Amino acid sequence: MSFQWRLAEVGDIDFARQLTCRNMLPYYLRHDLLWQDEAFDLAWVIRQNWIIHRDDQALGFVSLSRDARALYIRELQIDQAFRRQGAGTWAIGQVWRMVALEHRPALRLTVFKDNPARALYERMGLQVVGEDECFLRMQRDVGA
Repeated sequence: MSFQWRLAEVGDIDFARQLTCRNMLPYYLRHDLLWQDEAFDLAWVIRQNWIIHRDDQALGFVSLSRDARALYIRELQIDQAFRRQGAGTWAIGQVWRMVALEHRPALRLTVFKDNPARALYERMGLQVVGEDECFLRMQRDVGA
């Protein structure tokens, strides 16, 4: 079975917010950060959001933003039940194709230092380029 994605619709925000809270709340608690539904909702409306699915089943989503320096993955969330089936790898591959099509110089993202997704990002060619107390900034440059 292959993965697909579609642009998110207005009704997808509840799915995305609940999935993100479920996936990320342990990190927020561990790092003494405050989860706010309102902050998620505000960010959602200013980003380009794609729902990842297989057949008619939503598995997760990716949320993107852009500037002259890069295409940014702001969220990549896969439901726990569908992890380790290639959806994250597939989604990053799709985003990397967008980087090339849009002639962006790089792909960037931020990940919690203790998030095992870091290994996936490294396998996909992203490297740590900076860090702070609880986050790593990762980047893959075009042509690198």
